Amino acid sequence: MTKYQSEIKTISSSEEVVFGILSDLNHLEKLKNQDIASGKLKVLECNADSCLLELEQVGRIGFRIVEKDAYKSIKLESFQLAVEVSAWIRLEQVAENETKMGLTLSAILPPVLKMMLNKKLERGINLLADFFEKYLNTKLNS
Repeated sequence: MTKYQSEIKTISSSEEVVFGILSDLNHLEKLKNQDIASGKLKVLECNADSCLLELEQVGRIGFRIVEKDAYKSIKLESFQLAVEVSAWIRLEQVAENETKMGLTLSAILPPVLKMMLNKKLERGINLLADFFEKYLNTKLNS
């Protein structure tokens, strides 16, 4: 299993508020058909527990929430992919209105596919983390 970890991002809110938004994927529905990250990320479909995204150079990736640990983490598993992928969103409140967020992606990739996708997945996990940081900070501060 190969793991990809994003840079740690800072959200200007409590972990309870951040968890509430990230654990209900309906919040991403508002972003459907919008230009996100200069077109590198598109939200295609969402409901409370799943979403279908399109990442530039990676393609369509569906994620479904499979586990929630209140205010600390959200585990997601992929669908519509030929390989097994899991993702975790980790939250840690470090001050009254400051929460650190990190994303981890774990994938079981055949060696040839790993060589082809390694850099794309590293960029993709950081693109998602950047997007969540910007989205949450904008949403919570407007």
